[in-house]
Amino acid sequence: MAAIPKSFVSSVAVFHAGKRRRTIIAGAEAAESANETRRRVMVLSSVALASSAAAIPEVSDSRKALLEQYLKRSKENKAKNDKERLDDYYKRNYKDYFEFIEGSVQGKTELSEAEKGILDWLKANK
Repeated sequence: MAAIPKSFVSSVAVFHAGKRRRTIIAGAEAAESANETRRRVMVLSSVALASSAAAIPEVSDSRKALLEQYLKRSKENKAKNDKERLDDYYKRNYKDYFEFIEGSVQGKTELSEAEKGILDWLKANK
């Protein structure tokens, strides 16, 4: 096998060292470029946000009155709506279970409070 001349080895090392240096410099330039891009995006987004906030129209007095009326009605009916929502939830999710319990308590003479409540609920919701 022939020996590799020393001058060839040193030129290869210098070439690779230069390539490494260029890679490091290119990486730093890319990071600077990315930071500059981020800054530009932040500035543009803040300008866009400010202009969109200025473009939102004011709500007319009639719309404000209507919204206040809806809000008042919603607050007045909150308890009723909550009860309806809860009853609907029970009907969808517990009816099968309650009917299963009803079948298991038919022969019992003494019922617990929970079983009595389940039977009352089933009578009211059949």
